[in-house]
Parts: sequence; structure tokens; C-alpha cells
Amino acid sequence: MIVGAGIAGLAAAARLGRDGWRTTVVERAPGRRSSGYLVNLLGSGYDAAQRLDLLPALSDRALGSFSTVLVRADGRPKFTVPAALAEATLGPRAMTVFRGDLEAALYDVAREHTEFRFGTTVTAIEQDADRVRVTLSDGSTEDADLLVGADGVHSATRTSVFGAQYRVDLPYVVAAVPLAEPVAEVPESSATTFIGPGRTAAIINLGPGRSSAFFTYRCEDPGLEVARGAVEAVGATFADLAAGVPEALRQLAADPAGAYFDQVSQVVMPRWSDGRVVLLGDAAWCVTLFAGHGAALALAGADRLGTALNRPDQDIPTALAGWEAALRPEVVKRQALARRGMHQYAPPSRVHVWLNDVTMRAITLPGVRGVLRRAVERQNR
Repeated sequence: MIVGAGIAGLAAAARLGRDGWRTTVVERAPGRRSSGYLVNLLGSGYDAAQRLDLLPALSDRALGSFSTVLVRADGRPKFTVPAALAEATLGPRAMTVFRGDLEAALYDVAREHTEFRFGTTVTAIEQDADRVRVTLSDGSTEDADLLVGADGVHSATRTSVFGAQYRVDLPYVVAAVPLAEPVAEVPESSATTFIGPGRTAAIINLGPGRSSAFFTYRCEDPGLEVARGAVEAVGATFADLAAGVPEALRQLAADPAGAYFDQVSQVVMPRWSDGRVVLLGDAAWCVTLFAGHGAALALAGADRLGTALNRPDQDIPTALAGWEAALRPEVVKRQALARRGMHQYAPPSRVHVWLNDVTMRAITLPGVRGVLRRAVERQNR
């Protein structure tokens, strides 16, 4: 049984179902989500997508690379980061897609082997050496050999089995806003990005149905900001900006339910499994959007979980322990990179903004792209 129909849960259903497991996915939401911001499939995540046969379905929806114009608050450009630099940064085995498109591709693979129960949650979990017994919100109970908690950073599975102390809330909030219409001030196949002290606003225009906005900012009480709602909180924080931000905020106000808005948190745990219960993806190790590897780690984690469980010489707890030992170093590295990356998205001061600008200008210089590409390839291995 898998809790959660996001990227991690769907990837687990796809991989385990292919391996012969009879899988059931329960999801609190009444149906699949179709929106979300950009995700990068690179490194081990790209390899997992290839092994799960996702690349053919995603190739037509791949967003490709695009140029980014860094702008001032009034919309005047500072400098342009060319699309070729993004290609060098991601490397040759990489793909950028919308989260909703990745989830749709995973669902198409998983549903061949999986029963989905939407609008359903887990209310109780019990286990012994032989099975996990799960009580669901519809009053039914199910016995399973394995329970996979893939229910995100706010995981109820994690709280029920391991406790509530592992989520580390950081002083930031983030909003991802699908745009029904491209923002006219942003040229097609490009993005504009404003980075100022404590905040970032980015708007991407890739045409109708393929455009979005991203906002993040530092705040004293992220929970209070989330309680205010995206329209009020994001609107108040970014109302002074130009370069298409007013239009993005207008579209957010027209459809606030379509946006993702939450505080930024990491999940740091000493272990990801207990007997026949295992956590996967953000439920186990949320690295935050600042890391840029959340989707890739979810795919790689699910794929490697299938490999570990496919060994007939190991029982489930032993297989889970080996899976975690192999994956944990990569997760720890990504979480550390995310903590350092927060200064890029929400610089503490104008001096930090200037230093970020200097760094980005430097990497656009001729000859730097090849060096950067090789460094990124080493990092992604």
C-alpha cells in the first residue's frame, strides 16, 4: 500500500507494479493534480525515468532550455543568462518538465498494475513481523506486506509511525503559480527573474498552457503567511515590482486554488523505515525547492527501492536498510546544497544580491560553460 499519489508515490507504484507487486495507492485529494512548477530530471533521476519508460511520453512535453533576463524592481534588465548556459548547467542527460506532466506520465504507467483510491486517507497503522494493517478513512482495513509513506513534507504517515519532530521549518515561503495566459511583458521562450534582498520573483513564458510564475521570500512567521493565503501574502510582498509581476499576481488572484503556496521545510530523519513501513520522497528527506533535485530524488528513490526489494535473499526490513544506506549520502548532499542555495533565492542583503550578480555574470563569460558542464556532471554522478 502506498500513501500519496504525487511523484514519489506514483513512481513507487509504477516500479513495484512492474516487478509483480499488487499495489494500492490511497490519496487524500479527490483526484490527480494537474498543475505544478518546473521539475528537472537529471542525474540518477533521469536514469530512473528512463528505466521506468517515461521518456517517450515526456519528450513531447519537455520544456527545453530558455534564456533568463535578470531585472531590476522597475523591470529594467540587468543582464541575460543565455539558454546555452542552462543546457551546460543541466548536462546532456537532463529534461525539464512541468510537475503535472511528470505525474500524468507516471500515472499512465502505474495504473496498469495499481488500484487507486482517491479521497481516502490512512487513519491508523499497526504492524507485526508478518504484515502491516492499515485502517482507512472509509472505515475499511487492509493488510499489506509493505506500507510506503509518500505523502509529502507534511506526511501523516511519518507522524503516525515515527513522530512529529523531524520536519525542520525554515523562514521562507514559496508559491508556484500556473499561468493561464503568458505574461506579455516576458518574451516567449524566456524568463524574467528579479532577485532582491530576501525575495525572488520569476516569470516564465513558454506559450499558452506552458507558462508559470515562481515567488519565494524570507519572513519571520511562515505559518502566518500561509494562513493569510497566497493572494494576500504574495500580493503584498511583490506588489512593488514590474516586469510582468502585476499580471502574474492578477492571474493568481483569479485562480488561487491552482497555485501551490507553503512554507519551506526540510525533513531530517535518522532512519526512513521501521519494520514494514518505509518513507519515500519528501516524506522522508524533503530537500526543498531550493535544491532543484526533489523530483529526481523521488524517482531515483522509488526505482532503487524496487531494486532492493527484488532481492529474494533478503527480508523486507533488511532490504529497506540497504536501500537507505545507499541513497542517504546523496540526500544529505542535496540538503546541504539547498541550505546554501537559500542565499541565492533570498539574499540577506543588497551586498549579497550584488555578489550573486557578479557570480552569474562571470559564468556567462566565454569558455566558462564547458568548465561548468563538467563540474555539474561530476556533481550529478
